[in-house]
Amino acid sequence: MENNKEYLRFDPKELSIPKLQGLVQAAVAPRPIAFASTIDLLGRPNLSPFSFFNVFGMNPPLMIFSPSRSGRDNTLKDTYLNVKEVPEVVINVVSYSMVQKVNEASTNFPKGVNEFEKAGFGMVPSELVKPFRVMESPVQFECRVLQVIETGTRGSAGNLVICEILRMHVDQGILDENGNIDPQKADLAGRMGGDFYVRASGPALFEVPKPANIQGV
Repeated sequence: MENNKEYLRFDPKELSIPKLQGLVQAAVAPRPIAFASTIDLLGRPNLSPFSFFNVFGMNPPLMIFSPSRSGRDNTLKDTYLNVKEVPEVVINVVSYSMVQKVNEASTNFPKGVNEFEKAGFGMVPSELVKPFRVMESPVQFECRVLQVIETGTRGSAGNLVICEILRMHVDQGILDENGNIDPQKADLAGRMGGDFYVRASGPALFEVPKPANIQGV
């Protein structure tokens, strides 16, 4: 098959970090959002969204998200500092109805400011960990932080927070008749590049049956 496309070639080492980040985040999308709730040693809650996030295994059930160093001034996120002090986190999924408030919670507030209050989210006590759950989130994962891997010391370097799921809380209103999560009812949102998000419901969803020889989920 003849390929008539013309490609631009980019060497990451020759690009500015903002240019590289813009290209990569626009290409690797949509990305799920980890709305991470943490707490510091003084008991002060923090809430912040991260789209460098996904699930990475089921036995044990693992999630990884990355509160990266600031690309502007190389400062560390409060979320990163908190999980180093108290190695627990609640990862709340983000529905479409939450997006505007989630964006507000991403503001770079001073340490100790309660983003739950600033963005207008309800605080629900967790059962197995200290950080609070987000009442408006349709699915909440109480997690133990197993390890934090720092990938560098310069601005925009990632900090991989490896979490084990200890308990899930699922809103019964998003389940189908078989007890599975219905993506139309969950109405989740994801991140694209720049200021763009994506709504994972309605005509955006389509089904592709798995090949017959594929086993499991």
